[in-house]
Parts: sequence; structure tokens; C-alpha cells
Amino acid sequence: MNYKDIYNEWLNNPYFDEETKKELRSIAEDENDIKERFYMDLEFGTAGLRGIIGAGTNRMNIYTVRKATQGLANYILQSGKADQGVAIAFDSRRMSPEFADEAALCLAANGIKAYVFESLRPTPELSFAVRELKCVAGINITASHNPPEYNGYKVYWEDGAQITPPHDTGIMNEVKAVTDYAAVKTMDKQEAVKQGLYQQIGAEIDDKYIEELKKQVIHWDSIEAVGKELKIVYTPLHGTGNLPARRVLKELGFENVYVVPQQELPDGEFPTVSYPNPEAAEAFELALKLAKEKDADLVLATDPDADRLGVYVKDAASGEYISLTGNMSGCLLADYEISQRKATKGLPEDGVLIKTIVTSNMADAIAKYYGVELMEVLTGFKFIGQRILNFENTGKGSYLFGFEESYGCLIGTHARDKDAIVATMALCEAAAYYKTKNMTLWDAMIAMYERYGYYLDGVQSVTMKGIEGLAKIQEIMATLRENPPKEICGYQVTSFRDYQKDEVTELATGKVGSTGLPKSNVLYFDMTDNAWMCVRPSGTEPKVKFYYGVVGSSLEDARKRSQDMAAAVTELVKSME
Repeated sequence: MNYKDIYNEWLNNPYFDEETKKELRSIAEDENDIKERFYMDLEFGTAGLRGIIGAGTNRMNIYTVRKATQGLANYILQSGKADQGVAIAFDSRRMSPEFADEAALCLAANGIKAYVFESLRPTPELSFAVRELKCVAGINITASHNPPEYNGYKVYWEDGAQITPPHDTGIMNEVKAVTDYAAVKTMDKQEAVKQGLYQQIGAEIDDKYIEELKKQVIHWDSIEAVGKELKIVYTPLHGTGNLPARRVLKELGFENVYVVPQQELPDGEFPTVSYPNPEAAEAFELALKLAKEKDADLVLATDPDADRLGVYVKDAASGEYISLTGNMSGCLLADYEISQRKATKGLPEDGVLIKTIVTSNMADAIAKYYGVELMEVLTGFKFIGQRILNFENTGKGSYLFGFEESYGCLIGTHARDKDAIVATMALCEAAAYYKTKNMTLWDAMIAMYERYGYYLDGVQSVTMKGIEGLAKIQEIMATLRENPPKEICGYQVTSFRDYQKDEVTELATGKVGSTGLPKSNVLYFDMTDNAWMCVRPSGTEPKVKFYYGVVGSSLEDARKRSQDMAAAVTELVKSME
């Protein structure tokens, strides 16, 4: 059937509810909207589903959620692990509680018990709950930092990480095999509860999760000494971080925590920001205003599902608040955690620092300085989780810290996804520790630059929506793959990595080797002077992303080099339009 036939099928099939049909009738004269909603099924990718909320096969709604869950249920049944159950969490977005229940009742109808959080919870707590309850899988209803019209559906496996091979392709194939929406199973909620197939969870998991976070504290002494003096401004950006972040800081002894009142309560409309993303300066406007009123030492923002943390720190010399990128805060925490673990109890001989391929090369310098292994993985925190599982299964490798440039890190192994709650806790602890040394977090950052080099990294995202946008993204990747540049922004390309082909080509010799990582549609250019650029389509948004990094002789020089690289990337994109 073509998209118009599917549209008419949804209008006439009694399986679809009247509200859905009313929405579809309202676009009867809009051919382009009909096409956008029905030209394809919302793709179940390696991260699950993510899309605009609305009626249609290419939208997030109760029917696409049920279809995805039926595919997941089929895979679980085939694995023979249905009796372990599935944990389900959701965030503050539109329809999140409803989607969570739809997923739970589809599982229940397939004889698989669902453990559903009573109210919104952070992503890392869902990851923790999967392992704590010994579930076979987890589902998290969230679209992370996307605009309000989006929602999503992330799937986790029993190790607590988002699905990786072979489970990702196995589940994707089962979801694709579900072609008849009306054949998807569901059941009455009261009946599911009665049969023991739907169970609410909450406080008991919260308590265990918070205790695991507190086990990661290294310097209780520093918190006891100066924790009451530190002033911290925090915003959950209308999301899930408010209660757990405030709770753990309070239990550690941080008393001066000021929450941005306009952004404190959950709200899926995100009324104070157009884009609830801690990477965006706009997200910090209200927090910075409060910080200046309170003379705060640091300003923290978690995204709506609280797996990513944005940071501003005060420069005592100028009195200004300075934004830390995800690379900067990640390196700051990596250096603190590894250095203080070394100082207090020593480092394991097989200690490993893990980063993604688009993350700062300063991580490499940190690993080298402390004599630990630096391990690179593909973009996506699930690949860091996969390495942690491998360490556990083989007994080889001790996880020290893992992070990615997109404002996400994990301290400890209680979860297998990035955790902004533990990062919030650790940054406040680090601020207390450095305060006992008469240093601010910005002083600590400058000390790192002086020790390792003035690394500066950036990213440019080019948004290309719709059918035409998807084709353009593919065209850009094909052009760069077939005709890779030999020089970018005055830096000579020394090697070209094509992860799709699993090839690394040395330009000087023509020698070709393996990337050593799974195949992925990613291109990477190593350049002279430790500069680099990486290009990849986003796995969750209609974007192609250009990542880059430079090293300068000073902070000013690094900023100039980074600006020049950003301009060169812009020109490169224009040349392909």
C-alpha cells in the first residue's frame, strides 16, 4: 500500500480510536502532511524510537509504541527470559505516562511482567533498576533534550545498557515483522495488576539508587570541611532531575543549593526554553541570573531525562561564569576521579578510561599521564556500557571513568548509561575538594590545560528535516566518503577512517588497516598538530554532525584555532549544498 492507502486504512479501521481519526481527518486537504505521517513506519533504530507525537505510522503514538513493544516481547519470548520481566520508566514529556502504560500492558498481554515506576524518573535510575530487579530488559519513554513535540522509546537489555549487537538487530527485525497494528496484543490494566503482570515501583528503588551514588564519594572530608560554604544553583529544566539531584546533595551535606523556581516542576511543554538542552546557552539564562543574585560557585543543569549535565563555573578573578562544554566537564571529572582514586587507594594495573571517538583528545593525555589504558568506542554510551560488561565477563579491565562529548559521563558501574545525577554529585564534591586547596573549578580546568595542553573541541549540527533532508544527509556522507579532503583549515589530513568500510587509510603511504570497531556510518580525519574532524549522521535527530578538535599554545590560541575550524566546517558544508 502507498501512504494514501495507509492513511485511509487508519481512518476506516475500527481498531484506531476516534481521537486519532479526528486528527487525521483534520489534515485531509494537506497532502504533504499525510505523506510525512505515512510514507514510512517510524524507524526502530539501534536506540529505539524517537519522533514527533501525533497520528500516523511515522509518528509517536500509542499504536507505534504498542507495535514496538510487541516486537520486543516477541524477541524476549524467543530468548526464553520472559519470566525476568521488564522495567519501565518515563520522563516529563507529553504522553510519557500513557506510552509507559501502553508498553506495560502489551508486555503483560504477552505474559511478561512489567515493573513500572509510579512517576517520572531519570534515565540512569531506569538503567539501575533493570539490574537491581534482574530484568531481561528495560524501556524508557523519553526524547531526552528534543523539543516539546517529540517523544521517544529507548530499549535496554539485562546488563542495564541500551541494546547493542546482537540484541539490537534481533529486536529491530522483530519490530519490522509486526505489520498489522490491529494484531498487537494488549490487555486491561486492572486485569494485568490482578494477574501480577503489572507492578508499580518507586521509593525502594530510589533509596538503593541514591545509596549507590553515595558510595562513589572519595572526599567526604572535603565536603564536611567546606560543603556548607559552597553555593550551588541547579535547574532540572522541567524534567526528572529535581528530586534525586536535590536529595543526594542534601544527604551529602551541601546546604546552599538554589533551584531555579521557574524550571523546578516537571512540564512537558518546557515553557521557559525553546529547546531543553543543557548544551544551549538559552537553557542557562534563568539559572545564571539566580547565580549572580546568590553569588554561586557553580551552576548546573540536567536535561529532561537527567542523563546529561551542563555546567557553568565561576572565575574568581573576573567574577564571570564560564561555560564548560561536555568535553571540558568530562575531562575535569575524569582527572578528578582518577587522580583522587590514585591518591587515596591507588589505581588498578588494568585501569581503563573510556571515551567515544568524537570526544576530546585531552582524554588520551589524561590516560597517558596516569598510566591507564585509553579505550575508544563508537558514539553512544551503550558502547561504554558494553565494555564494562566485557570487563565483568572476562575479568580483564577495571572501569575508572567513561564519558562522551555530549555532556554525559558515568562514575561507578551502578548504571550502564550516562548519569547526570552522579555527575552533579561528583562535580559538587570536586568543587569542595578544590576549595580546600583554595582553587575554584575553573582554576582546576586551567591547571589541566597547563598540564596536558590547550585542547578545544566543538561540534556543528546541520539540520535537514523530512524526506529531502534524509537524502541530503546521505549525499553529504557519500561525497566525503568518495572524495575525502586532503587538507582542512590549513591542517594536512594524515589518515582517514571510514568506519562503514572498517578502513583506516594512511595518506602518506596509502597503507590501509582496520578501525577495530563495529561498522558504522562515520568518517574521521586525523590531521597534523593533533587536530581532527569527524562526521556522522545523528542517530536520533534529522541532523548531520561535524565534530572537530584543535590544540593551541594558549587558551586564546586554541579559541582562535577552534573558530577557524568552525568556519572551515561551514564552508565545507556550503560547498556540498
